[in-house]
This record gives sequence, C-alpha cells and structure tokens, in this order.
Amino acid sequence: MSKQKVNKEEWLFEITPKNNLLSLNLNEVWKYRDLLMLFVKRDIITVYKQTILGPIWYLIQPIFTALIFTLIFNKIANIETGTVPAFLFNMAGITTWNYFKNCLQATSNTFGSNAGIFAKVYFPRIVMPISSVITNLLRFGIQLFIFGIFYIYYFYFQGAEIGFNRYSILFPVLVILMGMLGLGLGMIISSLVTKYRDLKYLLNFGVQLLMYVSAVMYPLALVQDKLPKYAWLVEYNPLAYIVESSRYMLLSDGTFTMNGLLYTGIVSVIILFLGIIIFNKTEKNFIDTV
Repeated sequence: MSKQKVNKEEWLFEITPKNNLLSLNLNEVWKYRDLLMLFVKRDIITVYKQTILGPIWYLIQPIFTALIFTLIFNKIANIETGTVPAFLFNMAGITTWNYFKNCLQATSNTFGSNAGIFAKVYFPRIVMPISSVITNLLRFGIQLFIFGIFYIYYFYFQGAEIGFNRYSILFPVLVILMGMLGLGLGMIISSLVTKYRDLKYLLNFGVQLLMYVSAVMYPLALVQDKLPKYAWLVEYNPLAYIVESSRYMLLSDGTFTMNGLLYTGIVSVIILFLGIIIFNKTEKNFIDTV
C-alpha cells in the first residue's frame, strides 16, 4: 500500500535542465531577486573586506591608470587629444573600458568559481553572471562620479573646451551595450572554461590585447590617419565604437554616428544570445566536467 501511495504522489516542483536554450527564464530570476541582491552585496563587501584602503581602490585604479596613460601615450608618444585635456581624455576611456572588462572577468569563471554552490543548492544559474554585471554597474557609477569631479575641475577652473551635446542622452544606451557584451562574452568563456581550462589563463592576456584595439588610449581618427590599412581592426570592434562614442557624449570630442550605434547594438544582441545558448547548454552537464 505504501508503494502505491508513493507512486501516486504528485511533486510540487520538478527541477530539470532547461529545454529551451534561448530561455533567460526571467520569471524564475525575478522570484530569486532577493538571492540576486545578496550576491551583489556579497561581491561588493567581500572583494576589499580585508584590505586597508577598502572601496577606495575603486577610485585609485582609474586615476592612476589615467596618469600613467597620460605620461606614456601623451607626453612620451606625443598622441594628441585636441582641445580635451589628456588626463580627462584617458580617464573617460578607462572608466568606460573598466565596466566592460570587469563584467567580462567577473562572469568568465561562473561555473568554476561557484561549482560548490551549484552542486548543493538549486537556483537559476544565470543569477550569478547577472549579479556580477549589476555589481560592476555600481562600481562604474562610483568611477563615473570621480570622472565628474575632474570634469568640473577642468571645465570651470582650467577653461577646457569640453561639454555635453544632444547625443549625451544616449550614454545610458552605451552602458547597457557594454553590460550586454560583457555578460554575453563572459557566459561564452565561462562555458568553454569547463572543458578547456587554458582559456582561464589566456583571459587576462586577451583582455589586454583587446584594450589596445578598442581605442582606449588614443582617438579613432589617429588610427585612420596613421594606419589606414589596419584601421578596420578598430572600426569594426564594437568596444572601440563604444569607447569613442562615450568620449564624444561626455567631452564632445571624437566621432559618433547612429549607424555605428545600430551596428554595435546588433553585435551586442547577437553575442548575448550566443552566450545564453551556450550557457544554458553547459548548465545541463557542467558539474561532470568542473
């Protein structure tokens, strides 16, 4: 009789891998929003918890990087930044680039770094990479605030010829595209790392190379003028367009086109959907390979 009762029992929930590889399962993610916020809080607090300076590292990194870039690329290599102060030019590019870089690095080892949690507790796995993007958005906001302080200094006290323009209202769109690119590429790399561990060690090297072809420390026009045969490497790089456009929106320096924004948006959506497909597929059996 007991066996018959067990067979007739109806389960309230049945946990199975996703059948639809394109599914973000946003309804379930919303149900776990408290857990999502806990992961965000954990990432913010624990990263610099045992350091002396703590969150001040969020401020030190872009400032010192901008100083080094100004010394090497503008003072020694004589790269011109027009009417925009070299330090502010570099800080605008670094602040924008850092958001993408941090999103990519934080999500690129999702399965490996969270295998212990994934093996014991069920929750939508995509919560982890999404929490990393939100966490880094807060860091980006802090660094953007610091950029704003230097912006005010150069504008009011140094008389720099900088300013906003009618396209500045589209800056949040660039931030969203950066998050999409970082999330999509991060999920792809995280999925591949479960089988090909070497990718984890190549990531930092690859990110450094990618920075040099993303117009972070030089204007896009310089490449088009000095290396016209190889300019396409930068022109077709959506990250280079985002960095160049962000400088145009914040400083009114550089170039911006709606066609370029459309191209970047299409590439970002494609990479994000590829990341979702590969991530959902890997989620089904990653625990056997991690």
